[in-house]
Amino acid sequence: MTRFKPGDAVCGVTGFGAFAEEIVVDADKLFALPAGVPFDVAGAFILAYGTSHHALKDRGALQAGETLVVLGAAGGVGLAAVEIGKVLGARVIACASNDGKLALCRAHGADETINYSTEDIKDRIRELTGGKGADVVYDPVGGAYAEMALRSMAWRGRYLVVGFANGEIPRIPLNLPLLKGCSLVGVFWGSLAKHEPRAAAAGVQELFGWLTAGKLRPEISARYALAEGPAALRAMLDRRVTGKVVVLPEA
Repeated sequence: MTRFKPGDAVCGVTGFGAFAEEIVVDADKLFALPAGVPFDVAGAFILAYGTSHHALKDRGALQAGETLVVLGAAGGVGLAAVEIGKVLGARVIACASNDGKLALCRAHGADETINYSTEDIKDRIRELTGGKGADVVYDPVGGAYAEMALRSMAWRGRYLVVGFANGEIPRIPLNLPLLKGCSLVGVFWGSLAKHEPRAAAAGVQELFGWLTAGKLRPEISARYALAEGPAALRAMLDRRVTGKVVVLPEA
């Protein structure tokens, strides 16, 4: 027995093999696509927004009026975090490596921005928060900026460890969480989907509701034909991607 029938519009998650015209996916990894949502938007949506929703609402317990700092804010999960943070009523400070990326973050709702190529993250966060610090830090980057962001945490803050796009897993001085009374919280949406599939599905349904209401606007910076899949991966490796890129079998 399945929830779907031939011809239903669906989107899903698979660990590998999606660069293909046809693919077999377990039914429990599929979600019904709401009417009017294009397939390219769906391809850029589930993993990035699912990760950020799980991070901010579930693991970070972000509350209206709190300050959220997003590292790598112009990337796929970063922009998703900026938008979801605004939906949840937070003040969002977006951090990225150049002014063009920061302009994109502002277009997606960021209240303040920090260029961490030219500004000191710790000093600027404390300045922008009147010395209080960040209630929640969303970090999909890792690397050298992680410790500086952690040093900018507010009392009882939550530091969300989302990933290591920088390629470097930071070594965190554990005296910092002790002194600040803050939490280091791991985020892995794939594990949520495995261990708590109903919670993951409920999160996706809430996200689809926000999407169809116009509260979320996935950023697709480029579309590639299936034969151009390697070029899409190269663009990511060369850090030329903002938001998401998608590979279209029919292109």
